[in-house]
Amino acid sequence: MMSTDRILTSHVGSLPRTKRLLETNARHQAGNLGWDEFTSVLHDEVVGVVKRQLDTGIDIVNDGEYGHLMTQAVDYGGWWNYSFTRLSGLTPAQGDRWQETDDDVITSEPGAVRLASFAHRRDRARFRDAYLDPENGVLAGRKPMNPPSITGPIEYIGHDAVAADVAGLRSALNELGASQTGFVAALSPGSAARLKNTHYGSDEEVVWACAEALKEEYRAIVDAGFIVQIDDPSIAESWDQVVPEPSVDDYLAFTQVRVDALNYALKGLPAEQVRFHLCWGSWHGPHTTDIEFRHLVEQMLTIDAGSYSFEAANVRHAHEWKVWRDVELPAGKLIVPGLVSHSTNVVEHPELVADRIEQFASVVGADRVIASTDCGLGGRVHPDIAWAKLESLTAGAERATKRLYG
Repeated sequence: MMSTDRILTSHVGSLPRTKRLLETNARHQAGNLGWDEFTSVLHDEVVGVVKRQLDTGIDIVNDGEYGHLMTQAVDYGGWWNYSFTRLSGLTPAQGDRWQETDDDVITSEPGAVRLASFAHRRDRARFRDAYLDPENGVLAGRKPMNPPSITGPIEYIGHDAVAADVAGLRSALNELGASQTGFVAALSPGSAARLKNTHYGSDEEVVWACAEALKEEYRAIVDAGFIVQIDDPSIAESWDQVVPEPSVDDYLAFTQVRVDALNYALKGLPAEQVRFHLCWGSWHGPHTTDIEFRHLVEQMLTIDAGSYSFEAANVRHAHEWKVWRDVELPAGKLIVPGLVSHSTNVVEHPELVADRIEQFASVVGADRVIASTDCGLGGRVHPDIAWAKLESLTAGAERATKRLYG
């Protein structure tokens, strides 16, 4: 999937869900709609979202992550929650992990990095009033976030669900007569392991248990002929969740365990069918405590993937395209930088998108750049704005193609 004669386009995964899909899922979750009727609507909606991507000019498409909706309630917050019904050993929790708590902050020491709670992030502590303002704050209108706890052995139980994911995307592509390559997103071991644990003896054991389980999902997606996108914000995002701020060396040692576990789970899969996604978290906060990309890029490139997706459009990280001046992209590898952002309602101009493409092309080569989004757009901006951003993405890719390829 190299951009051999033009700049190819894709996105990170989540796309706006239609009113019909949300209402149908709500009826299904409430027990007022049978499985057959629900899956019939889901099929139609997946066909619709794939068609809209194709009509917009997206080259590497997905099901909008509509398939992940099958096992999640509409009022259950968090992009990762689809996985909660695909892993055993989890017990539902109560409360909102973004809200202030009276719990002591989990602190780290040199050489022993530990994650604090979501409510004690350093960015949140610095901008406490901005986060807690119920009307205009960072989390205003955000759905409750109450993930489960690990209370038993983690094993993969999502075989039917992932089979439905790949079957739905394949059916849509076939019905539309599309020859495009598709991708399906899946959670990384490191991100899955960020749950409260009362069963395993250490955080490292949790990470490896998640890797052992999730490798079955990765294999199922690849065997279906699709690209598996490994969603792993934990690699970058967890830095903000360490109190106090650790040394870079200590943090990289902490993330290396997660990288090793992921590579174990990817063992034997063709690299060209693996895409790794790194981001600094999708919430619309200041992000002043994000770790710089230059500290992570070399470690990211040791992950056994054929392409690497990362945020490059939001105003906290847009300047970091320059790291590729000093970092050699391994032979045969591609980058999938975000060129439009999920964190603003402003629709990027196609000329800006083209400029950003040319910046990356100037340092790694145009054929090794696929234009994408920073993160999933579904639920982060209004649907009309999300689709306008994708239109701007493809228009910008067309402009860059004319200038780069003639």
